[in-house]
Amino acid sequence: MKSDQALIDQLTVQFFNVFTNTNGVKPDIQHLKKLCIKQAIIISNTKQTSDIYDLDSFIKPREELLTNGTLIDFSESEISHTTEIFENIAHRFSLYRKSGVLNEIAFYTEGMKTIQFIKIADEWKISSVAWSDKK
Repeated sequence: MKSDQALIDQLTVQFFNVFTNTNGVKPDIQHLKKLCIKQAIIISNTKQTSDIYDLDSFIKPREELLTNGTLIDFSESEISHTTEIFENIAHRFSLYRKSGVLNEIAFYTEGMKTIQFIKIADEWKISSVAWSDKK
C-alpha cells in the first residue's frame, strides 16, 4: 500500500497534468472532478482582485481556453514542494512553472500554489487550491 505522501504526490502530478496540451495532447479538464471534492474552492490571487471559483465555474473556461486554440503548448509542473500531513488533512506549498503560447505569444512564468487535501474513505482529494504567479 502506498504511503499518504506517495498518494498526495501522485494526486498533485495528476492535477498539474490535467491542463497539459503540448504536442497535440487534448487536456482532460473534466478529470478534476475525480481529483477534487465537489465543493472544492479554486482561487487565482495573482491580480489586484482575486478570482474565486467553485469546481464547475473553474473547469468550463479552462476547457474552452485549452481546446479552442487560444492557449497551445501549455504545461505546468512543480519545481519544488513542501507537504505536511496530519491524520486526514494535508497541505502542500508548491513552487511551479508554466509555459505555453497564449494568443500567439509565448510565455513562461513561475508561481506558488497552495493545495489542501482531505482524506475521505482512504482516498485523498483536493479540497482547495490557491495560487499567485510572479509578476
